[in-house]
Amino acid sequence: MHDLHTHSLCSDGILRPQALVSRAKMQGVTVLALTDHDTVVGLEEAREAAQVEGIQVLSGIEFSCLWNGIGIHIVGLNIDPEHPEMQAAVARQGESRENRAIQIGEKLAKAGIPGALEGARAKAGDAVIGRPHFAQYLVESGRVSSMNAAFKKYLGAGKVGDVKQVWPSVPVAVEWILAAGGVAVIAHPDKYKMTRTKLGRLIDDFTEAGGQAMEVISGYQTPDLTRNLAQIANKHGLYASCGSDFHVPDQPWQELGNFSALPPECRPVWELWS
Repeated sequence: MHDLHTHSLCSDGILRPQALVSRAKMQGVTVLALTDHDTVVGLEEAREAAQVEGIQVLSGIEFSCLWNGIGIHIVGLNIDPEHPEMQAAVARQGESRENRAIQIGEKLAKAGIPGALEGARAKAGDAVIGRPHFAQYLVESGRVSSMNAAFKKYLGAGKVGDVKQVWPSVPVAVEWILAAGGVAVIAHPDKYKMTRTKLGRLIDDFTEAGGQAMEVISGYQTPDLTRNLAQIANKHGLYASCGSDFHVPDQPWQELGNFSALPPECRPVWELWS
């Protein structure tokens, strides 16, 4: 069982990489990719845990980027995290996230919520800082009752803490992944809620840049959606990937390994490195 899209507390998950690997083994996963958002800091711990657990861990990352003004995530699989271009890319993404966090903190302070930046940094720890860390601070400080409420009231689109991110283009993210010897994958294409025509244009730009794969399965989904995405991948000559997009334990729709197998007509992405 391959699970090629997962997150640890090094980005916006809650498990340490070691615990993530142990849980993956328990869930029957034999090949795991740790694909934290815009960081590779957890990969060494995950690889060490994999040696103990007896499973394979692939080095991965999930880059945030933009295509025609739309936020898109591109996963890199089987990358060399030490490659100079990957290290430079991670540094750039980290700087972008830090600048955004500072602006969010300033906006929340003006709205009468001082200390939000410091609180979010405390929540992030060694992880790359993001809006979920601000949301956690808002919940724990009693400003809102839940993470969802934090986004609805303060952090979502058009709210006081809404700061638009400056992300790279899709071709740039693909270039970073290829330079590090990896395979670029369009993550969870159904989440972008594009028409089939618009998704096709995204895929065309992605493949022109050197992208080779698309997630045909992202966590629990209906058989009809899987068949539809498999058709799209095959039409565009893309390899198929699959993953849970795991963040938090005991959420069946995103639990490690809790998804169906790739349709037989798909070309599995692991054929590119196995």
